[in-house]
Amino acid sequence: MAQNNPFEMPQQLRELAEKNVEQARNSYTQLLEAMGKAAGMWTAGIPQNEASSGFKTVQERATRFAKQNADACFNMANELAAAKDIQDIMGIQSRYAQVQMQAFATQAQEMGRLLMAAAPNMPNMPGMPKG
Repeated sequence: MAQNNPFEMPQQLRELAEKNVEQARNSYTQLLEAMGKAAGMWTAGIPQNEASSGFKTVQERATRFAKQNADACFNMANELAAAKDIQDIMGIQSRYAQVQMQAFATQAQEMGRLLMAAAPNMPNMPGMPKG
């Protein structure tokens, strides 16, 4: 008699996938830390004023959003690695898509507000319209 659930991930494969996801997460975290240090050194050389303060806020928030989105992706990958069947996989992907679409919308709104707040203090760039 055929089983209702013919697709089941073997435990060894799930363990290997979980290990690979954790290694990728660690590598990404190291990369993000290095990028943060490099950006910090770069912005440390910029004279502090309203324009640089607004730019720094935008940069910090963008970095925080990138980390949040990567963490969400790695969490989903961990869940997928532990999935036992195709129904688990489909549910995980569906939840991830719904949550991330809302997160992206919220992040875009916040970045828009930050950029609008920082824009009046930015020096006019050559070739850009004057406001």
